[in-house]
Amino acid sequence: MKFTALQIATHISGKIEGDETIVVNGFSKIEEGKEGYISFLANPKYEDHLYSTNASIVVVSNMLELKEPVKPTLIRVSDPYASFAKLMRHYQHLLSTNMAGIEQPSFIHPTATIGKDVYIAAFSYIGENAVVGDNVKVYPHTYIGNCAKIGNHSTIFAGVKIYHNCVIGNHVLIHAGSVIGGDGFGFAPQTDGIYKKVPQIGNVVIEDFVEIGANVCVDRATMGSTIIRKGTKLDNLVQIAHNVEIGENTVVAAQAGISGSTKIGKHVTIGGQAGIVGHIHIADGTRINGQSGVSKSIREENVTVTGTPAFEFSAAMRSQAVIRKLPELEKKIKELEALLEILLKEKEELSS
Repeated sequence: MKFTALQIATHISGKIEGDETIVVNGFSKIEEGKEGYISFLANPKYEDHLYSTNASIVVVSNMLELKEPVKPTLIRVSDPYASFAKLMRHYQHLLSTNMAGIEQPSFIHPTATIGKDVYIAAFSYIGENAVVGDNVKVYPHTYIGNCAKIGNHSTIFAGVKIYHNCVIGNHVLIHAGSVIGGDGFGFAPQTDGIYKKVPQIGNVVIEDFVEIGANVCVDRATMGSTIIRKGTKLDNLVQIAHNVEIGENTVVAAQAGISGSTKIGKHVTIGGQAGIVGHIHIADGTRINGQSGVSKSIREENVTVTGTPAFEFSAAMRSQAVIRKLPELEKKIKELEALLEILLKEKEELSS
């Protein structure tokens, strides 16, 4: 697909400086730009690349003052990063609209409901009484279980498994290999030392505009629902246990794990490899740094925690500063102890 500078500027409400007829057909980073590609400059530290790039078009800020002439056509906007992301979303949408219809071989149960303008790839399975909404795209080797529901404009990439009774909202993206609705990790210890499985009869509910990365596991509830609220983004390799609830517009980075029945608030940020124990509450706006271990509820909103066990960020930084000085403090204590011993001996000699 090819686009002119004028078409691009119109789409992102930008102002053109240069040739409005110049054509591009791809995207690149500014330092790797080449003819026929469009790039952007949002971070001032990359400005030097603007004067050497071979990109045909560069999206820049309205506030940028040029230090020297540039070769590419510029499109000025208020927010280059957001505008470039909008362009890429539009491009991705145009690519995906070419995919439509039901490929064979695939299995769709006669009782399943299939919406309009769907794409269902070969080797997909759609179970009894499942519902697939309008403009949904289901990629190869995907399993959609009995009575599962997928809302309009959602995309289910290759190899995703959506178990029975799970509910997926509108405009949801689930990337390859993720499993939605596998059994929660529930086992009851018996007197003879074995573990007996606790039936997991709930489901998973994923609300609108959620994006789930590759190889994510969201376990079904023991009873009720595991819930991922509107606008939440999960990175690759995230584990969400049974009966967890994640609030709106929360982001969870790769390899983080959230244990059962924990309630995460809105606008929470969870760093990579963080671990959160079960049955606690995390307040709205909390920021949990990577590799932190959260072992108790966080009640105060908009705080940052770090470490294992995780505690308030500034206090943790002070503690780390003290720890770094421990060898020096140990030396001073030994010097003080030696001095104290001398003073005590002098006192004894005086008293005698």
